[in-house]
Amino acid sequence: MAERPIHEKLDCRIAVIGLGYVGLPLAVALAAHYPVVGFDVNLERIEQLRRGEDRTGEISKAQLNNKALLLECDTLALGEAEVFIVAVPTPVDAHNKPDLSALEAASALVGKVMRPDAVVVFESTVYPGVTEDVCGKILEKESGLRCGVDFFLGYSPERINPGDREHTVDQIIKVVAGQTPEIAERLKTVYGSINGGNIFIAADIRTAEASKVIENAQRDINIAFINEISVIFDRLGLSTQDVLAAAGTKWNFLNFSPGLVGGHCIGVDPYYLAHVAELAGLDPAIVLAGRRINDGMSKFIAERVHEQCKESSLILVLGITFKENVPDIRNSKVVDLVRHLEGCGHTVEVHDPLADSIETEREYGIKLLDRPLTRYDSVIVAVAHDVFRTIKVGDLLVEGGLVADFKGTWRDRSLSLGYRYWSL
Repeated sequence: MAERPIHEKLDCRIAVIGLGYVGLPLAVALAAHYPVVGFDVNLERIEQLRRGEDRTGEISKAQLNNKALLLECDTLALGEAEVFIVAVPTPVDAHNKPDLSALEAASALVGKVMRPDAVVVFESTVYPGVTEDVCGKILEKESGLRCGVDFFLGYSPERINPGDREHTVDQIIKVVAGQTPEIAERLKTVYGSINGGNIFIAADIRTAEASKVIENAQRDINIAFINEISVIFDRLGLSTQDVLAAAGTKWNFLNFSPGLVGGHCIGVDPYYLAHVAELAGLDPAIVLAGRRINDGMSKFIAERVHEQCKESSLILVLGITFKENVPDIRNSKVVDLVRHLEGCGHTVEVHDPLADSIETEREYGIKLLDRPLTRYDSVIVAVAHDVFRTIKVGDLLVEGGLVADFKGTWRDRSLSLGYRYWSL
């Protein structure tokens, strides 16, 4: 049967499914040009956004005050949409295998409400083939429509970097791919409206999916190299920070630093690439080696702190989020650090003024201190929040206590001779 033509519509109605770190900034940007329904199944999230409150800190109250943006958790509001953009989480399970449950649920939801000629675009990170082989089939089943005939698929990988005010969704190159060349061109128009037409059309959907999953796998491997050499240099009595400062003077040296690698992208996406490689009968040796090294850093740091502390020390960990200056606690490897320290017999308290205390306790069972209340045998700077840079060490440590600053946050500060300092 001949393909049904899809004509450009400058006034097309858009629905963004999932209003987290990816979906909300995209919905806000698109609402400057199109009528947009921002949909999330979490009623509490919708109510917060309607009050102008974004707990992710990515969007201001003024930006949310746009009459072209309708914030909803009722699927009836999606009935008039012509373009659906799905931006839901794609984590891994306890065995580090892809967990597509949220993506499958979102596909089923869209399938129930979409009309003929709809275009469904996925932004969630997946391995090549998921959009067409998994999501497309669910959409067909729920809608009774034929994929590629009655409705069409697209893919545009998200490139949101939480806390980054420079590389926002309207300031970056956006990759798009469509099930047909006509759909790709239509998506170029839609996405191009928010970033001045700075669009790259990928060869096909599978290529676009693959491009996303290797972006973060590449960063993961580079950080793994730095983490491994930091373990080597620690054994040799060298400062990794000093070594990197010297090596960084070379014009083509890649600037990475040691640390814990968590979050919703770098700590997850390599497992998606490894999964599809294994399905193809291959052994993704470098990809998984990078993951093993980075996942092992929490234990290494805990053991080094344990070696330098007395038994049953009282330890303060500064920071629980997965990166500096953001409230995002997803897949935080600081949690693993805390667990390893507790396993060594230490009492651990955690302070992070950026993280949501209720969410942290619900997700990890860790109660955050509003402020440190005593003096500690050791203070670990786990996340390099700017707010931590001005903390007075003497207010936190007992005499002879240990400052464990593996991120080098305080390396340029003069500490009293009454304290010990360790960094990678």
